[in-house]
Amino acid sequence: MTLAQLKYIITIADTGSMNEASKTLFISQPSLSQAVRELEAEIGVVLFRRSSRGVSVTQEGAEFLGYARQVTEQYELIETRYIDRANVKKRFGVSMQHYAFAVNAFVEMIKQFGMDEYEFAIRETKTYEVIEDVKNFRSEIGILYQNEFNQKVLNKLLTESELEFHPLMECSIYAYMWKGNPLADKEEVTLKELEDYPCLAFEQGNYNSFYFAEEVLSTYDYKRLIRANDRATLLNLMRGLGGYTLCCGIICEVLNGNEYCAVRLKSDERMTIGYLKRKGMTLSPLGEKYLEEIKKYRPMGTGHF
Repeated sequence: MTLAQLKYIITIADTGSMNEASKTLFISQPSLSQAVRELEAEIGVVLFRRSSRGVSVTQEGAEFLGYARQVTEQYELIETRYIDRANVKKRFGVSMQHYAFAVNAFVEMIKQFGMDEYEFAIRETKTYEVIEDVKNFRSEIGILYQNEFNQKVLNKLLTESELEFHPLMECSIYAYMWKGNPLADKEEVTLKELEDYPCLAFEQGNYNSFYFAEEVLSTYDYKRLIRANDRATLLNLMRGLGGYTLCCGIICEVLNGNEYCAVRLKSDERMTIGYLKRKGMTLSPLGEKYLEEIKKYRPMGTGHF
């Protein structure tokens, strides 16, 4: 296995075509194909599916590519620092389910470290992609929740991905809604009372299993349900349609404004928000600081930040 071979397969995956990859790499297509076949034979993994429409990455190939990208990125950092003698910024990334407080903690962490010496990345994304990002080194930390319903399935996936889940806070369940909603002034609300309003949920793409839902009580038979793919859209639907979403009850007015509220749901259901990291990996100073900022937030009923 050579560094050149790793660069070859990354380029093929990015272009989706052996022909385009050979042009990008300035080598002949037969030579490129031979290099890939030799690598596949060496590692015992089929990396690509070939068809008349191009190439696509296999499931095993996607896992191998994650490690290949890490190796080539680290090599480029070494090359830049010690051969090109350029200043290289340290990198830090976080992936998360759609939590405004987790975004704001990221903002506060950046304010303290500054951006001159660091390159930051943040991804509000789907549950499965949070796991994949940490597994494949795109993010150092992932933020998501577990509860009694999804814990067994998620922990199995985390173990297979060599990841660890560390609890940060335990929360009751709240209905998050626009303050203009007729139910907004209640101290507590039931699912029966919420029936006439659309429940808003985050779309999970190809992994739209109940176990990957960002909202608890995902198996409940909601009378009205709307799926969306970003937090801003959900907030607009709360205002426009009187919709609500089920959440942990942490209010972050800094980012979402003061026109929304969380009303406690009458339920014994609980959720635990925590962070993912790679098994056995020591967190960077930025990772430690980010978790410090996260821990300043408290669910409703336990004191606010």
